[in-house]
Amino acid sequence: MHERSNAVMRQPAGAADRALRTPRAAAVAGIVFAVLFALSIGLMRLAIPEGIAGPGGTAWLQNGGGGVSLALTLVPFAGIAFLWFVGVIRNRLGRMEDQFFSTVFYGSGLLFLAMMFCSAAIAGGLLSGYQLDPEAMSQSGVLTFARTVIYTVTNVYAIRMAGVFMISLATIWVRTGVMPRVFVIITYVLAVVLLVAINLSLWVIMVFPAWVFAISLYILIESMRGKGAAADAALGSANE
Repeated sequence: MHERSNAVMRQPAGAADRALRTPRAAAVAGIVFAVLFALSIGLMRLAIPEGIAGPGGTAWLQNGGGGVSLALTLVPFAGIAFLWFVGVIRNRLGRMEDQFFSTVFYGSGLLFLAMMFCSAAIAGGLLSGYQLDPEAMSQSGVLTFARTVIYTVTNVYAIRMAGVFMISLATIWVRTGVMPRVFVIITYVLAVVLLVAINLSLWVIMVFPAWVFAISLYILIESMRGKGAAADAALGSANE
């Protein structure tokens, strides 16, 4: 009877431990996304001049693309990590999810990711095409068109979808109270920056991975604290 009682007490502790591992692992994935995405964007911004149509505009296409090629390799892994980040947000909301705002949250996040993949694919196509026939690529106008599409998809649509993603998530946090109010206020402010200030500088895009990094770090710290509290509770139950 005593052994059965101990087994019953150990089961909730194990269940709590498993529940805490998911947000902790996914928070790490959010940090991975922030690092990989910021690194890929930084490499592309440094390699590709904003005035790419001018002299030297094709320098980034030479020698296999250099930093741009590395950046494009990182993008898919950043996208995978972003999906895990979305998963941890949903895990924290649980049954408190609001169907309306959750739909906007999921939809904007997936649209952001799809458009970033699209931009990366076009840039990768330019690299491959230029290596095959640089003269034809330079004279056909394909470079100018593709560059315009990349910048439009990234800076007009994808980044604004990231802003909508942040606004919808901040609204969910207000309704559920699962995050501190300071994070809600910061999220609203940064989302507005992405929506209206992206045309001021292409580096504004770095706001999004910085925000994901901060949120993921907070969730990671909270999950570690929760794991410690669960362990203390389990130890106290065992001693009793």
